Amino acid sequence: MRPTLAALLGFIVAMLTACSRDQSTCEINPEVANVSAPVELERLEKPFFQIKNTTDAKRFITQHPLFANQFLQRRQFPTDDVLASTLTKLATNAGLQQLGLQTDSTFKDSEKLKGELQRMFQHVRYNFKDFQVPPVKTFVTGLSQDMFVNDSLMVLGLDFFVGPEARYRPNVPDYILRRYRPEYVLPTAALAISSKYNKKELTDQTMLSDMIQFGKSLYFAEQVLPCTPDSILIGYTNKELAGVHFNESKVWAHFLDKKLLYTTTPFVVQKYVGERPNIPEIDKTCPGRVGAWLGWQIVRKYMTNNPNVTLAQLMADKNAQHILTDSRYRPKPRRAER
Repeated sequence: MRPTLAALLGFIVAMLTACSRDQSTCEINPEVANVSAPVELERLEKPFFQIKNTTDAKRFITQHPLFANQFLQRRQFPTDDVLASTLTKLATNAGLQQLGLQTDSTFKDSEKLKGELQRMFQHVRYNFKDFQVPPVKTFVTGLSQDMFVNDSLMVLGLDFFVGPEARYRPNVPDYILRRYRPEYVLPTAALAISSKYNKKELTDQTMLSDMIQFGKSLYFAEQVLPCTPDSILIGYTNKELAGVHFNESKVWAHFLDKKLLYTTTPFVVQKYVGERPNIPEIDKTCPGRVGAWLGWQIVRKYMTNNPNVTLAQLMADKNAQHILTDSRYRPKPRRAER
């Protein structure tokens, strides 16, 4: 996976140009703009850090029953007294308070966040008429959970996404840690929402099935966040993204030559679609999850070749082989420019 330096630099420039789109300047489809998707956003960090004792904590639990029941898992505690004691210890912890201040400083513009969420929800409702916008709560979780989404509630653990300036950061490898920045909040939410609609044939345990499953999720995120760069959607650096695009045919050839598409060995599947810093089986410069990225390219090609297929129909399609076959996916080698 090592093109000539001049060729790769030229391709990186082209990719950076293509990926420099900004949500603030991106025009929304007028049909999508007309979709009603009002957002109820509540910043729970502020009342949480006002807790000074268990009485305050019990009041917080009573005032936010949906959040307490679903996110705090109230029923997992023997009594509300135990939950209140736990919340009090967290809210009065000096380190967590400092992280809370940093989180508040990073995400101080609630209207901006609300507007971004509304645009995403409008795109979801445009494609899925049955989608009900859940109330959205933000919270400082003590780096315990970055995202919670179901039909009735969305919780954004904003302390995960403060970025490299945060005093405390998630305890994950660097190649995952770089995805915990402010610009990744919406993509993480979009990918979480996609799981509601992303159907899979559970008896199909092949590599191809997982590739298409991940590919559909990324395509969903791309459609509901149309102004977000590919690098942010998948969490690659611009250099990594340029590299896999430049070497797409070589990566695909590796999958074919090694007969990987129909393997069902979990360890092998995980090596290519799961979290890893790189995939030395292809090349030490090949980023992890390249199987998911390939699945995304296959799904894109499928949708290009089948313009009458809706996003809802794509997500409901469990047949990975059908999607691959109808995509007619055959990436061509890219020539190095002199």
